[in-house]
Amino acid sequence: MTTPTQPLKLYNTLTRRKELFVPMVSPYVGLYVCGPTVYNFVHLGNVRTFLTFDTLFRYLTHIGYKVRYVRNITDVGHLVGDGDDGEDKIGRMAKLEKIEPMEIVQRYTNDFHAVTDMFNLLSPSIEPTATGHMVEQIEAVRTLIDKGLAYESNGSVYFDIMQYNQQGGNYGKLSGRILDDLLNETRDLDGQSEKRNPLDFALWKKAAPEHLMRWPSPWSNGFPGWHLECTCMSTKYLGKQFDIHGGGMDLKFPHHECEVAQGQSIYGEEPARYWMHSNMLTVNGQKMSKSLGNSFLPSELVTGTHHLLEQPYSPMTVRFFMLQSHYRSTLDFSNEALKAAQKGYKRLVNGLRIVKTLQYGEANEVAVDEKKQQEIGKAIADFYGAMNDDLNTAVGIAQLFTLLKYVNMLYLNQLQPAVLGEDVFNQLKDSFIQFMEGVLGLTEEKTDNHAVLDGMLTLYREYKNQKQYDKVDQVRSYFKAQGLAIKDMKHRIDWAYEE
Repeated sequence: MTTPTQPLKLYNTLTRRKELFVPMVSPYVGLYVCGPTVYNFVHLGNVRTFLTFDTLFRYLTHIGYKVRYVRNITDVGHLVGDGDDGEDKIGRMAKLEKIEPMEIVQRYTNDFHAVTDMFNLLSPSIEPTATGHMVEQIEAVRTLIDKGLAYESNGSVYFDIMQYNQQGGNYGKLSGRILDDLLNETRDLDGQSEKRNPLDFALWKKAAPEHLMRWPSPWSNGFPGWHLECTCMSTKYLGKQFDIHGGGMDLKFPHHECEVAQGQSIYGEEPARYWMHSNMLTVNGQKMSKSLGNSFLPSELVTGTHHLLEQPYSPMTVRFFMLQSHYRSTLDFSNEALKAAQKGYKRLVNGLRIVKTLQYGEANEVAVDEKKQQEIGKAIADFYGAMNDDLNTAVGIAQLFTLLKYVNMLYLNQLQPAVLGEDVFNQLKDSFIQFMEGVLGLTEEKTDNHAVLDGMLTLYREYKNQKQYDKVDQVRSYFKAQGLAIKDMKHRIDWAYEE
């Protein structure tokens, strides 16, 4: 009853449909996700992307796969505007602050790791950096030139898209772009005249005199193209073809499209069998952007310091909020939606705290209720069914609330454990904990030392028995200030997170 009965299906951007997930070499799974360019603070769009693939990593591991999860750090080659000309994003920031580029890299890599910790994202198996793989990138450029799929021009090297298509490639197939349309949309820009075709993209760029980050190569002192970095790092650690490549929707074109072309050209086959993309964020129905003033950092969200926020929202509230929406749908931030998520998260986390305290006990003359057993079994099976349907965490969370109903009934003495039978009782308890903490990554955000809270409850009982109601109210006020509530029940007195 606690193992999935349906096979896992994932939406493949490459084929534009949900497909049965079949690893190349089961039970091993290779997962590559494009990591951040560490030139500034991580934004919430990044958080959603990394949360999506954290959930995938967790779920694949939960159902028995051995996952090698590679998520890179881009620390060179990503130019302002995402094109082939202009300043390196990291170099530009280094000039503005008058410090070394690697100091910028270190600062914002540290920030990225702090944010992933904040939102309880698991560390990847490998976190390679672009600057640590220059040998592989130079060798890849050399291979593409030898195959006639790249050319050198004034010290820079470009991928030849027309030649790629003539040799059987299909540039645009991942994103659905049509090459002729792309050509019609493209005009020659300053600095692009050295390309044979305006759509050709850089594999290696000759560094301008003012460019801070540069390495020697057979063609020039320069730096690798942004797209090439991910091709080299993914294939180095996962093989020339691997199972899943993930990233945000904004990377589908041109970044991932170029990765497909490079990988197929170097190795003769598709680099990844399944391509997955998380969707964008909006704020009150508008696209999130700095120019509109509606873009906020994770730190602003949890402190409530942004002008659009009515209050702070805890990291687990935000995680729960994001999981309530399917990763391929647009997610709209609003105070109303975040407040609702806060309430839902607290209901579940109260259940999580409770379920860990529940103990099975036999009871005389208590019959097993098969209907309740079946409802619990169905909720567990339906959770797996939702997750196996392209990671539908929204439907999965609905099943958690069904299980929560039984957790609360047991807690309130409205249901005896023996009514469920020991096996179903243990399945309820174990599944709730595993789904919450293991798969969805939702943990309890402790607001105070539990020993202190238990001591305050002891005082509460004493004051209540002594009818010192002014002190009873003082204890209640203490709990309320912590965001907690005292649960004064017939059979026990306890505390809970205020919903």
